[in-house]
Amino acid sequence: MTNSESTRSGIASDEATSKVNRRSNSSSALLRVLCVSAFALFLAPSPAAAQSFPSKPIRILVGAPPGGTTDTVARAVAAEMSKTLGQQVVVENRSGAGGNVAADLVAKSAPDGHTLLVSFTSHTINATLYPKLPFDPVADFTPITMLTTSPSLLIGHPSLPANDLRELIALLKKNPGKYNFGIGAIGSSLHLAGEKFKMDTGTYVVNIPYRGSAPALQDLLAGQVELMFVSPAVGGAQLKAGKVKAFGVTSPKRLAQFPEVPAIGEVVRGFESNAWFGLFGPAKLPADVTRKLYEAARAALASPEVRKRFELEALEPVGNPPEEFARFVREDIQRWAKVVKYSGAKPE
Repeated sequence: MTNSESTRSGIASDEATSKVNRRSNSSSALLRVLCVSAFALFLAPSPAAAQSFPSKPIRILVGAPPGGTTDTVARAVAAEMSKTLGQQVVVENRSGAGGNVAADLVAKSAPDGHTLLVSFTSHTINATLYPKLPFDPVADFTPITMLTTSPSLLIGHPSLPANDLRELIALLKKNPGKYNFGIGAIGSSLHLAGEKFKMDTGTYVVNIPYRGSAPALQDLLAGQVELMFVSPAVGGAQLKAGKVKAFGVTSPKRLAQFPEVPAIGEVVRGFESNAWFGLFGPAKLPADVTRKLYEAARAALASPEVRKRFELEALEPVGNPPEEFARFVREDIQRWAKVVKYSGAKPE
């Protein structure tokens, strides 16, 4: 073999080796890409995993004691949601600090949809009432839907020398500080309804705090206090029995149960003060889980059993979408902030 032939042979051999190496490197790179892709697919939630929710019983925490309106709403809805979701939905009462105990537990729970909160108007009132909360009422929760709203009645002792709302306002303006409001709980929607009433009418009524609406109502019946805001479920029977006077209802329109009682807004322009009850999850709840819970709650609110129960309690089903409920929560914090600051109320 000549030198030139030997050189050409060496070059050919080097090129063949280079091709083999390139193929090997290309195969290795392809293998790495395939491995990374397979690992990513392994970590990503699959549609089957999303469809498996719920994989265990769901807990709904309620920041109020058993027997109250919040508890009643939660249990009625939970029973129907169990049927839709195919898992037991249980209610746990974790009362304390105006609903903050239950809210804090949910805010710090895993965002998997298995720990939820049924909260109420105090959720937005507390944002201003409590100077330091262990959670953010907006950022630490995923709003799912508003379940229901409830108006309240402004009632008074029969001895009050006023027969309608205009006469009552005139009486209170003429006698600042002479009459009392029975307050079931400082910072509650019923307390703040009274503060908004005083703010909007320019009247001064002294607050007398109680441990709940029931003892406040007993003292009103006994003539120890003259006025209070009360839920129709608590005060409706006394009104129908003629044991109290009703001066108005806080809803925009009159209630079907008490058509003779005017809406306060008919006399006090723009007045409205409904309590609300809503379903929340912790922050960062997956969108598909949020949607599934929302649809289950909507189905519960549409059931004849829940509607019948709510009608007895003068509750209005809502079931708005998560994004609409989220917007409401933000706006409600601002709405109540003005009233809380006006009242000067401090948490108990």
